[in-house]
Amino acid sequence: MIIYEAPKWVAKLPARPDHIPIGEFILNPAYGRADPAKSNPPFVCGITGKSYSVTEIAERVEYAARAIRRILKIDDINKGGAQTGFSEWEKVVGIFSINCIDYLTVCYAVHRVNGITSPANAAYNAAEFAYQLKDSKAKAIFTCAPLLDTALEAAKEAGISKEYVFLLPVPGEVTTAEMRKQAEGFRTFDDLVDEGRRLQALPDLQWENGFARKKVAFVSYSSGTSGLPKGVLISHFNMVTNVIQIIQYGKSFRDYSKPTNILALLPQSHIYALVVMNQSEPYVGNSAVVVPKFELVPFLDCIQRFKLSFLFLVPPLMILMAKNKALLDKYDLSSVQLIMTGAAPLTEELSLEMDKLYPWMKVVQGYGMTESSTVVTFTSGIDIWHGSSGCILPGIKCRIVNLEGEDLGEGEAGELLISADNIVIGYLNNKKANDETFVMEHGHRWLRTGDEAVVKKSSKGNQHVFIVDRLKELIKVSGFQVAPAELEGHLLNHPKVADCAVIPVPNDKTVEMPKAFVVLNPGVSPSEETKQELIKWVADHKSKHKRLGGGVEFIDIVPKSPSGKILRRLLRDKERDRRRAEGAKL
Repeated sequence: MIIYEAPKWVAKLPARPDHIPIGEFILNPAYGRADPAKSNPPFVCGITGKSYSVTEIAERVEYAARAIRRILKIDDINKGGAQTGFSEWEKVVGIFSINCIDYLTVCYAVHRVNGITSPANAAYNAAEFAYQLKDSKAKAIFTCAPLLDTALEAAKEAGISKEYVFLLPVPGEVTTAEMRKQAEGFRTFDDLVDEGRRLQALPDLQWENGFARKKVAFVSYSSGTSGLPKGVLISHFNMVTNVIQIIQYGKSFRDYSKPTNILALLPQSHIYALVVMNQSEPYVGNSAVVVPKFELVPFLDCIQRFKLSFLFLVPPLMILMAKNKALLDKYDLSSVQLIMTGAAPLTEELSLEMDKLYPWMKVVQGYGMTESSTVVTFTSGIDIWHGSSGCILPGIKCRIVNLEGEDLGEGEAGELLISADNIVIGYLNNKKANDETFVMEHGHRWLRTGDEAVVKKSSKGNQHVFIVDRLKELIKVSGFQVAPAELEGHLLNHPKVADCAVIPVPNDKTVEMPKAFVVLNPGVSPSEETKQELIKWVADHKSKHKRLGGGVEFIDIVPKSPSGKILRRLLRDKERDRRRAEGAKL
């Protein structure tokens, strides 16, 4: 067996507490976090500048938890936790909001009563959010005024009463007068905090050693290696581990002794933002400057105003930076030391261009997935190899295997397998997906990533991981996952469609976009009008990032294996050949 691990210059992973919730770990200095008195506020609103100190957030967690306990009618917060008799799934809370400074605080408050939080993509429509609510068995919802209509529609479908729908405070600049009027009468998170001040103190959680390894903190939804979204069971210890892995690795090129400000722009429901920006950075004493949505000018103003040192981005945003150099030159961006990109591959060409345009900003790239509680590899600032996803974090073992499961050496491409304490518990109520994704081999539990990777050695002697292709069939649109099976299922409901397949096609702004290959029913004309009808069919029912931005192409037959599996790779090859013939950049 060939094992790939962290470089020798990375310190070994220390022991981590496995008897406390993730919020306790992030906020309590007893567990290694930076001294609160010397720390920046963990979360700062990038629009208003509002913030709470570490101590204030801890108090808000405690007070809100008291109110949540009363609302969910939890007699004993330890039931369903270290004890038995009360199902933990009776304490699931859905979080459906744009970015705000209380997002993690409400998560920690739910955890404080032994509950589980299920973050949902703010771009979801009501049907998509309702699916997650029902699948996770959520009993309450925290949303925000701009998303209240959608949340209420989803709540109704999931059987959740309006009295269990609460609002997170978001900046007034992102709400209209109509939104604020509609939100009247709904209790806010601040209301719960105020109510909790008057309620009896909570008993301590009774977690024995090792309990945080099996206690679910988050049910985050991912399509995994294929198929429809599945609930990923992330334990408290999974997240504690990844936070420490990120920090331990970062010590090689970052100075954690001086608090700084970092950009927290990416959706807080996404595992990348949830762990890397909104927990790892506050743990070391930095401020995550929370921005609810991306607009280029406010984005640049935020960097200048808060003197941000570290930007966490995705490739489409870096493309905008590269193409708008004249505008960026009007702002003082000298504070930016590092840009980390993830959620989708960054090309070597774009990485080199950014390095040329903004030489004082080091561009680093990370790789991870929801099933690994985020980061598996990322580029060290002391060994940048453009196009690489960097080196492996401490405490993680990786293998590269071929189709027969045989281990491969450096320079040989195969599926990436991962074993570590940050690998999640599994999928919610999905034995088939668990059996396919998590396998026991050689005494270790391995996560099959579905990604094709190759390990190469840099000029400095470090092993770098390159993600070269996607064995799994997910489409990545601006960092969001789109399952082809979901769109195919929807298209098959259209009366003109006999069969179909969906694949990713390249896009400068979003990295990829879905494209549908459609077989029409007999007698239906393959016209431009029909194409637009199918594009509208998807746009009317799915989130913006799931729309058929790559278009529709009519074909005679969808290629399939003898077992009936769609051979999307053949369609991808066909699309690649077409683009090459047209002179497109691949």
